[in-house]
Amino acid sequence: MIDPFFANFDLASLTLWLFWLFFALLIYYIQRENMREGFPLKDEEGNENASLSGWTPPADKTFKLPHDRGELKVPSGQAPDRPNDSLALRRTNAADGFPWEPTGNPLVDGVGPASWAPRRDEAELDAHGHAKIRPMAQVDGYMHAAGRDPRGLPVISGDGQVMGMVTDMWVDVPEQLVRYLEYRLDSDGSTRLVPMTLARIWGPKVIVKSLYAEQFADVPQIASSAQITKLEEDKVSAYYGGGHLYATKSRLEPQI
Repeated sequence: MIDPFFANFDLASLTLWLFWLFFALLIYYIQRENMREGFPLKDEEGNENASLSGWTPPADKTFKLPHDRGELKVPSGQAPDRPNDSLALRRTNAADGFPWEPTGNPLVDGVGPASWAPRRDEAELDAHGHAKIRPMAQVDGYMHAAGRDPRGLPVISGDGQVMGMVTDMWVDVPEQLVRYLEYRLDSDGSTRLVPMTLARIWGPKVIVKSLYAEQFADVPQIASSAQITKLEEDKVSAYYGGGHLYATKSRLEPQI
């Protein structure tokens, strides 16, 4: 009588080894996919990242962009990093992981908490191919319905100076949210945007406490009066956000 094949074969052991093989392949796949977009291929000095040893970047994946915006290949087609030699920073320690100190005006240079990413210089679109974020004055069917209307209110800096007056609200049309307040500077009559999350409507005024009076003139301007690009959004938000640390030297000191 011939014994069946599985009579002396350990099916439980085979199942366990197949599981370990699958798990190892899964880890390898996930690690490679993790390097597809935004993974630091270079270290802080611009050299190849040492953690890449043993791992190869994944093959390009092509995304067909909607609204006739062509194709995007990642990782090879992703936006290049800002070159290190263009950043006004210096090391505080020879080892990686330690903070770098700004060497100029960090708000203008866009470093540290005021840093921005080189996003595509094009507006984010809604499902119909229109710019998502637009001035309320140029969007039909939108009006102020609740709370205090900020239009016409003065803009007050973190040191209590009147900088200008709010002229419009920029809304995220599909999300039905106010994303930015537009205001006109008293100094030169030019307009700027401030993220709604970094402005506070307090009684008959709008307070922007992250910036002091002398810093408002350098707030990044946008190219169009009808839309804002993703790159401009990053620069504008970074400027105001960085002011929470860099607006005055006292903010760099411990707060406790």
